[in-house]
Amino acid sequence: MRIGVDLGGTKIEALALGAGGAERVRRRVPTPRDYDGTVEAVGALVEAVEHEAGGAGTVGVGIPGVVDRDGLVKNANSVWLNGRPFDRDLGARLGREVRVMNDANCFALSEATDGAAAGAEVVFGVILGTGVGGGVVVSGRPLVGPNRIAGEWGHTPLPWPRDAERPGPACYCGLRGCVEKWLSGPGLAADHERATGRAATPPEVVAAAEGGDADAQATLDRYAERLGRGLAVVVNVLDPDVIVLGGGMSNLPDLAARVPERLAPWVFSDTVRTRVVRNAHGDSSGVRGAAWLWPEGG
Repeated sequence: MRIGVDLGGTKIEALALGAGGAERVRRRVPTPRDYDGTVEAVGALVEAVEHEAGGAGTVGVGIPGVVDRDGLVKNANSVWLNGRPFDRDLGARLGREVRVMNDANCFALSEATDGAAAGAEVVFGVILGTGVGGGVVVSGRPLVGPNRIAGEWGHTPLPWPRDAERPGPACYCGLRGCVEKWLSGPGLAADHERATGRAATPPEVVAAAEGGDADAQATLDRYAERLGRGLAVVVNVLDPDVIVLGGGMSNLPDLAARVPERLAPWVFSDTVRTRVVRNAHGDSSGVRGAAWLWPEGG
């Protein structure tokens, strides 16, 4: 049995996967706003899942950050995790080894293992939500890199910017024009307001576009075109077999179908064979991927 934990900023979700990835148990609890409380909450949740499932399992955890080479969490928006040895402390709490990975890598691993990119050699998983992130899976294993930031395309500049896109919105990372500031949910809303002078959430923009609003349709077209440019750089550098779109913004109507034609003009190849697909497991991909941090055979 494999147990996966998705450690989010507001909730912690755990599930147990049985043979063939079949879901056996799923539970959620609120996320404490302190470090010791978080370690205890995850430990207790794992034990509760195991009790309900009737046995012990391997434990993998997806976190909104990374574990650096010194074993300390960094870049987590759940800031109480930063600088702490979360994997070691949770392992001590549970009395066994645990594996901890960035949540975007867990998403990509889930979709590469038994999701929309199952069987593909190189998979790039895209998170388009409140922020923008990504994860890389090669031959069924996450690629992390020496800095533990492989796949972090959200903090690269929007490529081939138009004059109106320069220098781009300021990003919390200290730079301007990052992909995240254009392709996150708040990024789409901000772009729509700049263009129209009217504030609207992404669902409101979608509803207006479906009702025939030309300004809202133009906002969604700009979003798809920018996503194509952004992912073209990923294809040029990584040349993945499959790009899987995830996060709330992946639910924009026909987004996966619209991206390939907007990506192709920017790719350094006369043919583009990379598939762009919507995720198969939805909100469950992160927690499933955490469970799959322990592959067949350990």
